[in-house]
Amino acid sequence: MSQYQRLFLMVGCDLRHTPALERAAALAHATGAALHICAFIDEVDTLGLMSGDEQHLDKLMQDNRQWLADEATLLHENGIRVTTDVILARDVLQAVLTQVAEIGPDLLIKDVHHEALLKRLVVAPLDWQLLRECPCPVHLVTDVHCPLPRIVVAAVDPTHPEHPHSDLNESVIQAAADLARQCSAELHLLHVCDSAHTHMADFGAGTVTMPGFGDDVRKSIHKAFERLAERHAVPVERQHFLSAPITRSIAEFVSHSRADVLVMGNHPRKLLERLTGSTTEHVLEQRLCNVLAIRGAA
Repeated sequence: MSQYQRLFLMVGCDLRHTPALERAAALAHATGAALHICAFIDEVDTLGLMSGDEQHLDKLMQDNRQWLADEATLLHENGIRVTTDVILARDVLQAVLTQVAEIGPDLLIKDVHHEALLKRLVVAPLDWQLLRECPCPVHLVTDVHCPLPRIVVAAVDPTHPEHPHSDLNESVIQAAADLARQCSAELHLLHVCDSAHTHMADFGAGTVTMPGFGDDVRKSIHKAFERLAERHAVPVERQHFLSAPITRSIAEFVSHSRADVLVMGNHPRKLLERLTGSTTEHVLEQRLCNVLAIRGAA
């Protein structure tokens, strides 16, 4: 039985064929999963509604329904089970979470939407909010070089077994392994040890400060990383233990490895960390790679 039974694709109201749609269709075709496509129209941002032009709003809704119906017909012809819906919402995040609760998807798929820096300082982007609130894994797509991923990378924090994020490591690796298996892709393991800032970044879970971070600590973490890779049968040539500033190091790794999906843990955070964002969110903002985010326990 395939891991993916239901996929949920979230699209905007701009009636465009996007990388996320291409990825969702490819995954549905490869796994046999049912695909639900939902267009969300933000009532607050809809000029027709703000100006009281209900006729304009009705046309926007009708255009979206027709576009989705046409897309669904094409997908049906390729053997994909598809349902569609158009939702007008004052609170898009809550509307999405309600749909997730009702549908119970194995994966939420969405195109990355980049907000201006000034706007991000005022309100967290919807993508960031989904990372923090959505109970199911979230696949945020920036670009698709091929419909199905060929290299899936699990980003982990290989600290001691009692570390509170060890369970999240296992969830990240399992999600990456399942995706790789279903797509006939390579599974890789990655950790970036940022000794320049004397801390370890745990890919979405915040930071663990370690005064006096030195070679002995780095070697210990490297050993733990190798044991983690061995436990999950990841060969040496697919293990990547890097020591450099995190975002730059990930960018260089992605460009040289042709990684298609970076699977990252995303842990609920305190107020300061919500304001500054996590490594997962910064990877998205830098458009480094497609991300599959696994939400950790609160």
